[in-house]
Amino acid sequence: MKNSVIPAVERILDSYLEMNNHRKTPERYAILRAVYSMNGHFTLDELGEKLTGEYKFPVSRATLYNTLNLFMELRLAIRHRFQGTTKYEACYHNNSHCHQMCTVCGKVTEVRSPEIADAIDSLHLKRFRKDGFTLYIYGICSTCQGRLTRQKNTKKKTK
Repeated sequence: MKNSVIPAVERILDSYLEMNNHRKTPERYAILRAVYSMNGHFTLDELGEKLTGEYKFPVSRATLYNTLNLFMELRLAIRHRFQGTTKYEACYHNNSHCHQMCTVCGKVTEVRSPEIADAIDSLHLKRFRKDGFTLYIYGICSTCQGRLTRQKNTKKKTK
């Protein structure tokens, strides 16, 4: 699905660069295509590895960072801070979503919740226009919960 929006996001980038008299560099477009080919959340390093390995287009860490900041300004990417880790994701036509985050292993999963989206859409805020939302739900995933239960049961048996 994300690959199908690449022409649209490239047009947004084109318009911005033209209106602000910025250069249309191959790096910006390669990074944009790589961002929209990533599945889910990714780190700066993972994006750099994809560009170097798959795209054969190495770019500096500074270029990645600056370009992702531009994409965030254009609302083409979003940055998340997950338990001490910074991750990014493509967000064209996905400005509103929820994440469940395991506080034990750090696993992050996107959650679709039309009820929450409807509640926020119907929320009336004074002197504020909503563009989207991100909700973080913290807890323990089933894998970690199972491991914790097994550890607890093992300790009971050894006593």
